[in-house]
Amino acid sequence: MENNSDSLVTLLTASLIHEVHIAKTVLANYDIESYIIDENIATTIGTAFVEGYKLKVNSSDLKKAKKILDDLHEKNN
Repeated sequence: MENNSDSLVTLLTASLIHEVHIAKTVLANYDIESYIIDENIATTIGTAFVEGYKLKVNSSDLKKAKKILDDLHEKNN
């Protein structure tokens, strides 16, 4: 898939980068490509300025990806 920002939508925003990496790994297990946005900004300007790391997916995968993460969250609660 070409990384075209017009077709990417935010699935998850988290203040801790490891949460985004876990979600990315889970989605990869379902063959859903995802992209971490703002991952390197903390090293550039400091964590105090990061409002959250974003995990984006293709708009066509949004519904499926959201259900996968919601189901995972329900299992763990």
